[in-house]
Amino acid sequence: MDSNLRNLKDFLTLYNKVTELCFNRCVDNLSQRELFEQENTCVDRCVTKFARFNQNMMKAYVDVQTKINVKRMEEVEENAKKLEQHQQEERIKEQLKEKEVAATSTILTPANNSNNTPGNLAM
Repeated sequence: MDSNLRNLKDFLTLYNKVTELCFNRCVDNLSQRELFEQENTCVDRCVTKFARFNQNMMKAYVDVQTKINVKRMEEVEENAKKLEQHQQEERIKEQLKEKEVAATSTILTPANNSNNTPGNLAM
């Protein structure tokens, strides 16, 4: 779903909930088309309270979400450093193994050539 469409849907849902809530709390008499002054004042206060509550709640949500995002970024960076360190350790181990193999092969090469000495050929 498109984010703009989802935002519109969320807004309309919230608007409908506020309308229903404030209407049920404030409107007592359905005999006239216009609201009485007392009902009008009640609806204004109800909507204002709801808007302030919603604004404070969203501010708290943004603050908490920001802290969560910072913590997640720190964890990701820490994991990346650990992975990089592990990969570097693996590279060092591979290099040491290659050096051992190279050293072992140079030691074995003269020993293999000892079979080709003139004394061994006569046998």
